[in-house]
Amino acid sequence: MNAIELNHIQKSFGSFAIEDLNLTVPSGTICGLVGENGAGKSTTIRLLMNALRPDSGTAKVLGVDASSPEFRAVKEDVGVVLDEAYYPETLTALQVGKVMAGTYRRWNQKRYDEFLSRFDLPGKKPFKDFSRGMKMKLAIAVAMSHQPRLLILDEATSGLDPIVRDEVLEIFNEFTREEDHSILISSHILSDLEKLCDYIAFLHRGRLLFCEEKDRLLETYGVFSGTAEQLASLREEAVVGREASGYGGIRALVRREDVPAGLELERAAVEDIILFMVKGAKK
Repeated sequence: MNAIELNHIQKSFGSFAIEDLNLTVPSGTICGLVGENGAGKSTTIRLLMNALRPDSGTAKVLGVDASSPEFRAVKEDVGVVLDEAYYPETLTALQVGKVMAGTYRRWNQKRYDEFLSRFDLPGKKPFKDFSRGMKMKLAIAVAMSHQPRLLILDEATSGLDPIVRDEVLEIFNEFTREEDHSILISSHILSDLEKLCDYIAFLHRGRLLFCEEKDRLLETYGVFSGTAEQLASLREEAVVGREASGYGGIRALVRREDVPAGLELERAAVEDIILFMVKGAKK
């Protein structure tokens, strides 16, 4: 069973639209959803959680149509962390735990307490006095403590310092060691996604440009550095995008299979691939 299936999703907001979105996240994998601000990442997550209804197409989560009455029960199996954490301002972390114990059937109080300790979160401090990073850590602790099978994370690592981010990424990795556990995560920190994800899905202006296995994606592309004349000698279809570099040079994202075998290329990071594709109309 796939954890997530979006089939031919259309959703229009006047000047912006999600267009024919098809996205599959296999069970047991981590998929990174990337794209510039306004690309449609948060809208996609809202469609998955039935907070928005598509104009057409279907969204399935853990095998159940998100628009069906049965989806209400499936939400027990989905842990969600949005780009902002929303809890009553006067509640403490300990009180949030008591509220969640009455909300989720499989709430694991011991696990929640362990996360509060692991994240160094104060139990008796009001939520309104939490920093942004503390708020995100509390939201992650809640999402992980009702024993979900799927995590949907929208900028869940934003506001965390690098040391805590690494710890959170390791927690997510641990989560998917169980084969029926899966994650969809959006983030602007592309280096995090490169470390964490099995798949990368790239949304641009409401269109899914690709969803590829990360390792295959990194094998497909390389970065060329040289002169404009050297670049011009390559086949046109080899060049995905280009930019000027210092001293009259040029950098370009190229498809490895379309360039001469002896041509020296730098490794392309996920960030390189995304940035060149966003910028990168061929000139």
